[in-house]
Amino acid sequence: MTKKLQTYLVGGAVRDELLGLSVSDRDWVVVGATIEQLLDDGFQQIGSDFPCFLHPKTKEEYSLARTERKSGSGHTGFVCDFHENITLEEDLLRRDLTINAIAKTIEGEYIDPYGGRADLEAKVLRHVSDAFVEDPLRVLRVARFAARFYDLGFTVHPDTMALMKSLVDSGELDSLTAERVWKEMLQALSTTKPSEFFLVLRECGALEVLLPEVEALFGVPQPQEHHPEIDTGTHVMMVVDKARYLFNTTQVTWAALMHDLGKGITSEDKWPQHICHEINGVPLVKEACQRYKIPKDYLRLSLLVCEHHLRCHKVLEMKPNKILRLLEELDAFRRPEQLKQFVQACEADAKGRMGFEDKEYPQADMLLNCANIAKNVDIKSLQDEGYENLKLAEQIRHLRVSAIRDYI
Repeated sequence: MTKKLQTYLVGGAVRDELLGLSVSDRDWVVVGATIEQLLDDGFQQIGSDFPCFLHPKTKEEYSLARTERKSGSGHTGFVCDFHENITLEEDLLRRDLTINAIAKTIEGEYIDPYGGRADLEAKVLRHVSDAFVEDPLRVLRVARFAARFYDLGFTVHPDTMALMKSLVDSGELDSLTAERVWKEMLQALSTTKPSEFFLVLRECGALEVLLPEVEALFGVPQPQEHHPEIDTGTHVMMVVDKARYLFNTTQVTWAALMHDLGKGITSEDKWPQHICHEINGVPLVKEACQRYKIPKDYLRLSLLVCEHHLRCHKVLEMKPNKILRLLEELDAFRRPEQLKQFVQACEADAKGRMGFEDKEYPQADMLLNCANIAKNVDIKSLQDEGYENLKLAEQIRHLRVSAIRDYI
């Protein structure tokens, strides 16, 4: 590498190292260089708007120091300048949070012009500068960091929360693409406390903009004998965290978020009852998922959990033919992994209630075992007897109902 190039480790790698967390990806900033110099040193260019490069040996990502100037709406409305006279401090100034604006030299010296290390000690998420409001995506990023570092005690600085509220009020969130919002949400579902992501969004007003169906759940009461926590929004947040804690799959955690949307449109004169909320929620789940072009497997699971979670809770009381009908509607024989995720989301729902967190959920094994037994009935013998088409399907159902009855 050309001797006069100055390289610094930056961003999440420095932050996580200071927090004592494992570091997987390392990003570098190069100060005092041009595109031509990096190419001459064997780097591979992978960007055009603000050129990024892969190191010829380590394949780690290197970026030229740059500044940004707002030129339009949204998180892409920027003009980037990456000439060789830009300083490290100018590059760090454009970053979102002070804890992400710390650099480290190759020799191990930290460069922290904006107080990031002090904020790490204070466990606070604070913006670097007022340029924070130029990028609406930062509202979601701060919420995600709040969820990721919740267990470490991090909170959003009041001044940063005020800027987030001003961003929401400006209408800039509407400029975010569906794909970019979903990417942030998806990452949030894998954090240690995904509910904090949605609660921070709610505090700054962004939840009502991004997921009004979820915002509508807060302040809606439920029957206290079944839901000691009473508030539907509180319950859903508990379910989301329970799904993440027990199963740690983003499909199940998302379905947990979607499962009670129907309660948000129950008329107040019917409170705290929510008759048919599982059916009423189906179009809301479709709308929320389609808004962010969510993958089909997420949509499919969310719809099934929304519509059928009450039936899963009652499976111990159901007759064999109704259990089979439920399994058929869940497409359990063709999609066993989907059935497993459905049961997991229902278990999270049952345990995401105050006082029920550690209660056993035998319905899970019951439904999974019934599916396995019904799937493995001897269909070949029926075919050997000459059954086919509708008659064959009818006999298979009889065998499956009988098998489930014997198991019960």
